[in-house]
Amino acid sequence: MSTVITLVDRRSPADRAGVRPGEKLISIGGHEVADVLDYRFFGYDANPTLVLEAPDGKRRTLRVKKPEAEDLGLNFDTYLMDEPRPCSNHCLFCFVDQMAPGCRDTLYFKDDDARLSFLMGNYITLTNLSPREAQRIIDLRISPINVSVHATDPGLRSVLLGNRAGADSLALMREFGKAGIIMNGQIVLCPGWNDGAQLQRTMEDMAAWGFASCSIVPVGLTKYRKGLPRLKPVDRETACQVIDQVDAFGERCLSTHGSRLFFCSDELYIRAGRPLPDEDYYEGYVQIENGVGMLRSLITEFEAGLRLEEGGEPLPPPFTIATGVSARPFLQELADRARARLGVEGQVAAIQNDFFGHTIDVAGLITGRDLIAQLRGKDLGGRLLMPVNMLRHGGDVFLDDVHVSDVEAALGVPVTVVEQDGFDLLDAMMGRK
Repeated sequence: MSTVITLVDRRSPADRAGVRPGEKLISIGGHEVADVLDYRFFGYDANPTLVLEAPDGKRRTLRVKKPEAEDLGLNFDTYLMDEPRPCSNHCLFCFVDQMAPGCRDTLYFKDDDARLSFLMGNYITLTNLSPREAQRIIDLRISPINVSVHATDPGLRSVLLGNRAGADSLALMREFGKAGIIMNGQIVLCPGWNDGAQLQRTMEDMAAWGFASCSIVPVGLTKYRKGLPRLKPVDRETACQVIDQVDAFGERCLSTHGSRLFFCSDELYIRAGRPLPDEDYYEGYVQIENGVGMLRSLITEFEAGLRLEEGGEPLPPPFTIATGVSARPFLQELADRARARLGVEGQVAAIQNDFFGHTIDVAGLITGRDLIAQLRGKDLGGRLLMPVNMLRHGGDVFLDDVHVSDVEAALGVPVTVVEQDGFDLLDAMMGRK
């Protein structure tokens, strides 16, 4: 843990007050600062008092003039002001344990840090949360937190997580619910393990404990599962059963809680061969980051964009969209609508996942090498569009460390990275990006 200030943002409240790099932040408003959560929460107030310690050990007290909610403007060695807390579980379905060898080190790190759940939306299991940290969440009313639940049967949850603490941490969910902490949940569905009666129990318990929402997503299985317990992929029959079960319980929750609470991911509808629900079903897309309603949102935005188009502008060169196998039919339909409405020519190429195995069919896990190998030598129409979720967050690098510029050089066409947004997709088709 390090609360030593490495940089003070220019013209920030802390800069105007005279805070200096190299000083250690001891407390804010009389509250000891241990990490980024303390810094964020106690630094939220207007005109806080800071206790700072110089490198020689001398301390001083400083009052910072600022309005409520404005950031103090302090920077530290790490974002968390601490090391990220690693995962102590050995989940039967852990995707990190199924990673291919030889990837960059960061892809093998498993975090299970409550601070990242609140700050960045990561899902945590609560199994490595100390009593002090759990009480801090309640005292500071840290919300929302995202919890990987998977099962509420204590024995089954311990087996699924590969950790005896999986059973004990269920009590924390009940405590957080009673304290009014907003919790969003996730269930990774493993056929034969946590479906059927176990899924029903889990949903009923989570609704009773006060969860605000929960996504049900199919387990992802790669070809690198050697030495791991055998799991079955979610097939069409299972997907249909799960959708029917979840939607039936969701209707009950809608009448009793005012929300469905439980939502199946787009992947489950695709595997079931069923149409996506209408937009109203998703209740404002509360679980979109888990792939719940992502396609419906994209389609709705794209259609709205088409309605606003006036036409008449020069047509750009034809395009190719690269995506995963599961999303191809949906994107091809949008490309066809753009052709019919605006005259722009385009096609959609489904990239098979040779890197992880063909059971992985989502765009977000496509590698640069697979993209290049399967599109090299093909007529791409002069430009290539690809979704941003193929790349590392905030960067231009694929999972296998191939850069977008490498793809452009290998395929001989410019690449346009498209946000997960229907308007952005239409602009990219029309050559405006």
